[in-house]
Amino acid sequence: MIRQKLDDAAVAARLAELQGWTLVKDGSAIEKHFVFNDFRQAFGFMTQCALAAEKIDHHPEWSNVYRKVHVQLTTHSAHGLTELDFQLAVLMDMAGRDAA
Repeated sequence: MIRQKLDDAAVAARLAELQGWTLVKDGSAIEKHFVFNDFRQAFGFMTQCALAAEKIDHHPEWSNVYRKVHVQLTTHSAHGLTELDFQLAVLMDMAGRDAA
């Protein structure tokens, strides 16, 4: 898949389709904080997302502390956001629908 950087208008349009995702300060990534009921639920979310990320060959930057998962998506090879970032955000939102 071609990893072409999206222009500002395309980023704004795609971001408007998502809930809870924000553009980072320099505009190079989007991020979201997921909060679950417990660690088991957070880890299950991360497992689901890891499998989805492998399928589309695009991987998140993320961290987990107990029931919280912080996610940042960017495409390093494109030096910014691509369609893959938004595809993964949608998949993560589907996996995180049980977040607290």
